[in-house]
Amino acid sequence: MVVLTKADLCEDPAALAERARGLHPGLVVEVMDARRAEQAEVLRSWCGPGQSVALLGSSGVGKSTLAGVLGAGDLATGGIREKDGKGKHTTTSRSLHLLPTGGVLVDNPGVREFQLGDCDEGVADLFEDVLRIVAECRFSDCRHEGEPGCAVRAAMESGELDERRYASFVKLNEEQARNARTLAARRERERKVGKSYKAAVERKRRRG
Repeated sequence: MVVLTKADLCEDPAALAERARGLHPGLVVEVMDARRAEQAEVLRSWCGPGQSVALLGSSGVGKSTLAGVLGAGDLATGGIREKDGKGKHTTTSRSLHLLPTGGVLVDNPGVREFQLGDCDEGVADLFEDVLRIVAECRFSDCRHEGEPGCAVRAAMESGELDERRYASFVKLNEEQARNARTLAARRERERKVGKSYKAAVERKRRRG
């Protein structure tokens, strides 16, 4: 679920909510002023007995404020820096809270970036619609930058595929490729260190 927490600061929150819903079919999007408990009532059905809720987002978006109105108690909150519009780290560690509705809530520190590892299956599942369109391209090595017969470009021009969604797909795949290279390099270093250690132990054994 995506929760847009500062509806009071936006002239047209409904338009932003509609854009967010376009990120993935079936995505649930709620819009509210996170300071007002009556508006947070729409989230109660996610916070019942046996349910767990984790709040994720950048610093300053209103996670701790939202946790408070859901019943997590008084949590430290901070404002937004005027010079760059970014939030300050107020929550510095994860905390678990039992809610009056019977569920549990995890309040997390602000997220600066996501480090993804071994997420091929997750990306494929999340972007199944994009992969289906990619498979329709005329050439298997299509870069989707305007080549003849490119199904991706055609889908974006017709409105079938949201350009922002496709950009997210490309970005996640590029990050996954970088992580895979980094992981392979780390494993190679560890293999060499292990081999060197074993050789040193063997030399010591022979001298002994």
